[in-house]
Amino acid sequence: MSIAVAVESPLQDDVRELVAELNATLLELTPPEFVFHMTVEQMAEPATTVFIARDGGKAVGCGALKRHEDSIGEVKRMYTRPSHRGRRIGAEIVQRIEALAREKGVKRLVLETGDQHPAAWTVYERAGFTRCGPVLDYPDSKWSVFYEKSL
Repeated sequence: MSIAVAVESPLQDDVRELVAELNATLLELTPPEFVFHMTVEQMAEPATTVFIARDGGKAVGCGALKRHEDSIGEVKRMYTRPSHRGRRIGAEIVQRIEALAREKGVKRLVLETGDQHPAAWTVYERAGFTRCGPVLDYPDSKWSVFYEKSL
């Protein structure tokens, strides 16, 4: 089956399950005080747009664009289930986030990811992001890796 990516509400039961899986995965790799989760309720706020990847109707990946002041957009909640990794789902979601950011007038995309996520680094670097220092109000720590991209 082909993967379909669309803007959806994060308040659906299967998306909640996907986000819970993402949260559990992050907590396996990073101390809780350096994991910066958004709840599904926060993801449903107007400044955030959530993309869900589905395979045969089943939610298998997600990512979001959170818009901030000063024309800054943040890539958040990126995750692909292990069963679907290697199929460029993350890359497709990042492309959709970037396209929406451009449409909304965002001039700079930023993100924070963990120091134990080399597959994520590859997705971002292939999409043209470069490493940078801390962004927004994130603390500088050995657990975080930051990226940015000018649009």
